[in-house]
Amino acid sequence: MSETRILVVDDEEIARQNLVHVLKREGWHVDAAADGEQATACLGKQTYQLVLTDIRMPGMDGLALLRQIKAQAADTEVIVITAHASAGSAVEAMRAGAFFYVEKPFRIAEVRKIVHEALEKVRLKSEVLALKQELAKTTMSRRIIASSEAMQRLLDTARRVAPTDCTVLIHGETGTGKELIARYLHDCSDRSASPFVAINCGVLSEELLANELFGHERGAFTGAAGVKTGLLEAAEGGTLFLDEVTEMPPAIQVKLLRVLQEREFFRLGSTQAIKINLRILAATNRNPEESVAAGILRSDLYFRLNVVALSIPPLRDRKEDIPVLASHLIATHAQRMGKALPSLSPQALSVLMAYDYPGNIRELENIIERAIALCSTQLIEQDLLPANLFEQASPSPIDSASGGFQTLEQLEKEHIQKALLHCNGNKFQAAKMLGIDRVSLWRKLKSFDE
Repeated sequence: MSETRILVVDDEEIARQNLVHVLKREGWHVDAAADGEQATACLGKQTYQLVLTDIRMPGMDGLALLRQIKAQAADTEVIVITAHASAGSAVEAMRAGAFFYVEKPFRIAEVRKIVHEALEKVRLKSEVLALKQELAKTTMSRRIIASSEAMQRLLDTARRVAPTDCTVLIHGETGTGKELIARYLHDCSDRSASPFVAINCGVLSEELLANELFGHERGAFTGAAGVKTGLLEAAEGGTLFLDEVTEMPPAIQVKLLRVLQEREFFRLGSTQAIKINLRILAATNRNPEESVAAGILRSDLYFRLNVVALSIPPLRDRKEDIPVLASHLIATHAQRMGKALPSLSPQALSVLMAYDYPGNIRELENIIERAIALCSTQLIEQDLLPANLFEQASPSPIDSASGGFQTLEQLEKEHIQKALLHCNGNKFQAAKMLGIDRVSLWRKLKSFDE
């Protein structure tokens, strides 16, 4: 462990120096302290993976130091060393969280072995934590189900922007998943362990929105019987997501601009500024530039929010996502309803692929949920889909004029859709099944949408 740091605490100078010398020869960075107070000072300046401490020392003894370390840095391992061993002190040390209890005089080889074991435990705990964090991000990213090139590009931009603290303005029609993208940004950032707080700016009056965002002091207005913490404080260290920000009243826009510029705000009824450390993400279903031109959104606030812009394409413009989205939603709602996992018939998929989804993914989810609720077999047929889908997907006069026969292009499109459904939207596997390369499959899918 190249970054391993060890602290040796012992009031006997010779014993302390000998132990430091032995540990340094192993290639570790080792600091020394003559008592508990010096050790506390070292711990306040530096992070140590391991502390070796004598028990009997003037002032703060080793057990008190052990308890302090475990209270402030639980991941730091502690080895207790003493020349005055007793069963009681050993039990007390182990109960307080010591890794091991060593009696003086000790053999150097024994201490070296115990130190290696303690550092191996630290290393494994660190790896487990890293894996958990990575798994959390992977699990989180899987909630965004998409295979289209447009969504992959958007997610790639989001992944690159997420570790930064810059503001992001997300634009997309209702139901496209703007809050999901905001959560994706939060979960991929260094703020992921802190709160993600969301508010819809279009559903509250100016007074209620101000109260929700900034909070208030006692007596700020009639009925304010106590102090209320606002969402800006609730999101401290994390992310505040402002949905439908273009619906925010002008007076609140001015206050939000100050928050972005000064990183502080005032509770209602207070003259004391409160400093904040958070990231602000915003979203709108309007065209933000048109909102600025119409005087709905302040231009200075727009430029503050629009450091990075993410535009989510509507579902009708990325229909290649429908098979994989439908598969995911079927599995989700079947599990929630306690039903066996059904399949989607090719005819039902064709209807879903032909529909334009004015409500986007939210509408598709409602359609799938309804179908699962009504389904009593292992196959979701088209008769389980809402009637309005067939109005848009009904055959054109040309289709009727052809005597009911499908064109070769229509047959090819249906065949590709079946392959994608069978492969759960995996284009690589579908292309392999169809005997074509992935680029050819992508071109055909693109031509279907033109």
